Parts: sequence; structure tokens; C-alpha cells
Amino acid sequence: MTRRHDLPALLTGIMATLAGIGVARFAYTPLLPALIEQHWFTASQAAYLGAANLLGYFIGALAAHRLSERFSPRWVMAAAFAGIGLSFLACATPGTIGWFFVWRLVSGVAGAILMVVGPSTALAATPPHRRATVGALVFTGIGLGALLSATLVPLLLEIGLTAAWLALGVLALIAGAVGDWGAVRLDSPSVASHPVPESPAKARSLGTAAVLLVIAAYGLDAVGFVPHTVFWVDFLAREAELGHRAASLQWALFGVGAVAGPLLAGFVARHLGWHTGLAMGFMAKTVAVAIPLISLSLISRSLSSLLVGAMIPAIVALTSGRLAELVGAKEHKRLWGHATAVFAAAQAMAGYAMSALYSASGIYYPLFALGGIALAVGIVLILLSRGVAASSTPTVSPRPPTLKNRER
Repeated sequence: MTRRHDLPALLTGIMATLAGIGVARFAYTPLLPALIEQHWFTASQAAYLGAANLLGYFIGALAAHRLSERFSPRWVMAAAFAGIGLSFLACATPGTIGWFFVWRLVSGVAGAILMVVGPSTALAATPPHRRATVGALVFTGIGLGALLSATLVPLLLEIGLTAAWLALGVLALIAGAVGDWGAVRLDSPSVASHPVPESPAKARSLGTAAVLLVIAAYGLDAVGFVPHTVFWVDFLAREAELGHRAASLQWALFGVGAVAGPLLAGFVARHLGWHTGLAMGFMAKTVAVAIPLISLSLISRSLSSLLVGAMIPAIVALTSGRLAELVGAKEHKRLWGHATAVFAAAQAMAGYAMSALYSASGIYYPLFALGGIALAVGIVLILLSRGVAASSTPTVSPRPPTLKNRER
């Protein structure tokens, strides 16, 4: 249950994740088939534009922590919201591949900044006993953005591509205004966080093997992230020959799953702990990404859309929570910036590699196989991380405390 004084932190975090991933990234996916069919770009060019956002995300992830330390987090986030809004407005009319590449890159840089600074700023202003609840809910913005793009973009495309780009730009700017309203109120003494001494068990460095294993798994999650978030709609609409309406319905189901994902993550973590929840998330996502290799029936593709949609923000929330559990809240912002940078680097490399593979082969199926394999390896790393953590810190019980116990 949320409380009234959580509202500024929730709005700050939710609007940041909504614009940073839900709009800046996911809104492009349903636009991709229309860009090709209306001859703005070829199929390979449109795929590379999707990868440009991934490259920008890597750049932004590297810069986010330093920017938030040098400047006010509020103004850093405001600039990022503005960058995403302008990136859509600038692409509202046909242009060169270079022009679109620059603005898709800008949207990626700004999106990563919001994903690092937004949740961390919200959690820093939340009392420790409320961080478990707020920490899960801030990532619902990813799903809300995906759901809005899934429902709005098909309707806007009936008017035209220009209308879709413009509306998405305005949506990002509105999200920025709402997020700024919350960020301003984070400075209020009623929501300010109070320093709480951390136990020695949580004073762990970035170099611990358990932390590195979790971050490495998160990087592999980025590889499994790419096929559905960049190519899924185009794959269904054109390669599977299901048409735009059926593909748009699947993207809407993806958005529904993405809204529910953080809530599901919070529930599992409260009852089973962060580690077990993260392992289960990887297992579910591995199966979901591989489903198209076996069947594309209505039930199969719908299950794939829902599960991948749910597990994307769920794994983000669970990874964030697991890392905070390993190193403590004080080190979380710095560590989360490193984890996001690794995720972004893996995502960018996977995006370009998969775009090149598609250009060479002309089919999407191999991309889903690669994503599933990467996630399966991630499961192994997550399972190994618990044993490493237990052996490296004998003062900590092998099973991490659940959120429910911590909140008592």
C-alpha cells in the first residue's frame, strides 16, 4: 500500500521510467513497420535507427551518475525529459538517415539518464522502511509508457506518421512536467530521507564476485531484451504476415505485462527474497523469448508478449533490489549507474549485431534464439551469485531476508 507522502517520490520515479524507456524506446517499436511501408526508410535503415537509441542509452548511462553529482538531479532530469520530447518533435517530418540517427541517439542518452537518476533520486528521498514498496512501483512507468505507445500509436498512424511523432513528443514533455512537480517536492522535510547506519554486511565494494555476477547477468538480460523491444512488432506484422492490427494488439499485451511486472516483482521479492525473485524472472523471460521459435499461435504469441513485457521491468526492479541488498542503499546509486552502463553496452552491441544479422539474413527468427541463449546463461550466473555471496560473507545467512521481514 502506498502512502500520501510517497507521492512525490513515486511521480519522480514513474515519470522518469515512463519517458526514459516507455516512450523513448518502446514507442519506436510500433512506428517501425510504418516507417518502412511509407518509405521513410528501408527495413535495414529503420532497424539501425532502433539501434541508435541503444547506443545513446550506453552513452547516457556512463554520464548519468557524474551529471547528477555535478548538477542538481532535478535539472539533469528536466534536461533529459526535454531531450526526449525534442527528439520526437524533430522527427515529425521525413528527413535524412543522419538527422534521424542523431535524434534517436539523443533519445537514448536522455532515456538512460532518467533511468539512472530518476529511481535513485526517488529512493534517496524515501524513508528506508518504504523503499521496498516505492522501489518496485517506480518501474511501473516502463509499462505505462509501453501501454500508452501501444494504444496511441496505432490510432495516430491512422492520421499519419507526423501526428504520431508529434503526439509522442508532447507526451514526453507532459511526463517531464509531472515528474518535475514531484522532484521539486522531494526537497520537502516531510519526505527527506534520514541517514541510517548500514550494517557491515552491506558495506560491500563493487568488486565483490557476487555483485559482478549479478551485473554480468543483467548485461545478458540486455541481449534478451532486444528482439522483442526492437523487432517484435515488425516481425509479427511483416515476416509472420499477421498485419499491423494483430501486431499492435501484441504490443498492447506487452504493455499490459510491463505495467504488471514491477508489482509482480515486489510480491515475489516480499515472499521469496530478491535473489530467488531475480532467478525466477530470468527463467520466465528465457521461456517467453524462445516461444516464437516453437509456435506463433494466438495463445503462444500472446503469452510471449505478456511474459516478456512483464519480465522486462520486473528484472530491472529485482536487479536493482538485489544490488541494494548486496551493497546497501548508500552505494546503490553509484552501483546502479555501473549496472545500467553494462546493460546499455550489452544492449547496444546486441542491437547492432542483431540489426546486421537481420540485414544479412532477412529473417528475425535467429534473433530470438540468440536472446533465449543469453538469458539461459544469465540464469546460471544468478544461481552462482548466491553461493559466492554466502561464501564471501559468512556473517550473512545463506538466504537473504525477504522484504516482508525487513519492513517489520
